[in-house]
Amino acid sequence: MQAYRIRPGSTIDGLEKFETPSRELGPHEVRIGVRAVSLNFRDLMIAGGFYPLSSDRPVIPCSDGAGAVLEVGAAVKKFRAGDRVAGIFFPDWIEGGVSPEKIGGALGGETDGMLREEVILPESAVVAIPVHLSFAEAAALPCAAVTAWNALFSAGALIPGSSVLILGTGGVSVTALQLAKAAGLRAIVTSSSDEKLERVRQLGADETINYKTHPEWQTEVLRLTGGRGVDLALEVGGTDTMARSMASTRTGGAVAVIGGVSGFAGGAEIIPLIFGAKRVLGIFVGSREMFENLNRFIGVAKIKPVIDRTFAFDQAKEAYAHLSGGGHFGKVVITLD
Repeated sequence: MQAYRIRPGSTIDGLEKFETPSRELGPHEVRIGVRAVSLNFRDLMIAGGFYPLSSDRPVIPCSDGAGAVLEVGAAVKKFRAGDRVAGIFFPDWIEGGVSPEKIGGALGGETDGMLREEVILPESAVVAIPVHLSFAEAAALPCAAVTAWNALFSAGALIPGSSVLILGTGGVSVTALQLAKAAGLRAIVTSSSDEKLERVRQLGADETINYKTHPEWQTEVLRLTGGRGVDLALEVGGTDTMARSMASTRTGGAVAVIGGVSGFAGGAEIIPLIFGAKRVLGIFVGSREMFENLNRFIGVAKIKPVIDRTFAFDQAKEAYAHLSGGGHFGKVVITLD
């Protein structure tokens, strides 16, 4: 079986293909022929050596993949050969609230991930994928889409008519926009590119802000909301944007922190947090239960994740480099046909 591995901190150049043997299935395990893998900013962080939770040994990267079941263990009841499935980000976070025990062993970081021809996972760590999605589209779900679902509806608890501020046009942000509009939310989206802002308007964004022409974009958010602020801000920027996201939310609103593209130094300002009665929600992907709820929703709404570009399995380094360039809109996917 062919796979890729990378030692955290070795940079993209350290990504290498190698041969690894298959093994026998345990009674509760499922063997999946991987058909597509999607990349996340986390994968770049691991390659660069600045992801806080990763192995100190070479690891098969990537948390997100989808494929077809090849074989099931003797005690498996939920799946059979031929089923179209995806793995979950945290194999041990099945349902309920988060805990240290549930978020250990995340795929592609602390344990081997999906960038290989076959993967064996516990039956409990596998979900069926919506029938209207291709493998490439389904591979975009396990991290980005579950994160967006958790931020908006599980932790964020938004209801139809709520307003949300979405920063940027990466995988989580574009998926969050699609989910928000299907759920009847008002969405304001920021980007530095007028071309990308036009694309999010085509996806249903109610308002857009170019943060290069409006560097104090929190003021524009307040103007667009009549001075009230949004109910929830999806914060992906980190150090450079956290204070503005906080200022963009209403009294009693929340900031869902889901990434740190500009780094993680500093933190929330205490005075606006207290006197605005605001909440900061740390979003660390989500559980299998959230994934299954997400799948039911996108199945009914017929949502298809936006794929920026696909690369062949032999072009994994090129896929990483494309994501690193930052010009993508939606998800970057590696296919294994």
